[in-house]
Amino acid sequence: MKPLPSVTLALLSLFLALPIFGADPMPELKPIFNGKDLTGWKDPVGNKFWRVENGILVGENDAALKGNYLLTDKDYGDFVIEFDVRWKSGPLPRGLDTGIDMRKPRIQLQLGVSGSLLVDMTGSFYTGGKPAYPEAGQAKEFKKLMKPEGEWNTFRIHAKGNTFMCWINGTKASEYTDARFAGAATIGLQIHPGVKMKVEYRNIRLAELN
Repeated sequence: MKPLPSVTLALLSLFLALPIFGADPMPELKPIFNGKDLTGWKDPVGNKFWRVENGILVGENDAALKGNYLLTDKDYGDFVIEFDVRWKSGPLPRGLDTGIDMRKPRIQLQLGVSGSLLVDMTGSFYTGGKPAYPEAGQAKEFKKLMKPEGEWNTFRIHAKGNTFMCWINGTKASEYTDARFAGAATIGLQIHPGVKMKVEYRNIRLAELN
């Protein structure tokens, strides 16, 4: 058997390195944060917790440590969202506790420490039920995929039908299937109550799936 040409090998390596989205082609992601202001987003309490600085979306709670969500204006059902995010842990044992909420009823991709478990559950899916973090949806190897604290990490969430998947810096970290979370809803960026925290986002892009 003749060896494969170098060009063929290069293309094969590139294909294997790409994220896999089942039968869907690679979606075209479009910005849903313009880097200037909160156009396309809404804060139920009047943008007291969210601001834009140098092209970065900053979420930070107040002295009363109240919770808050920044929500998209639009509801989404099946979609892919990708974003860069960074944070510092903050005071332990709680550290940072935030996440990305989606669908109806709400399911969340956790970022940081779980308030109920006091364990970092970054990249895992939180259902609010029992168990709150089903083992099937946990990102057990997330620490190997994350960059050092304070650096930007790129997350991608794929929500299609009953299945939710998460990639961290290009590597698949978790997958969870649950028929309960079927309704289209706003996407929400969380500031958890009772926790001193600051989180930063940039390059938030999304594609709706057919």
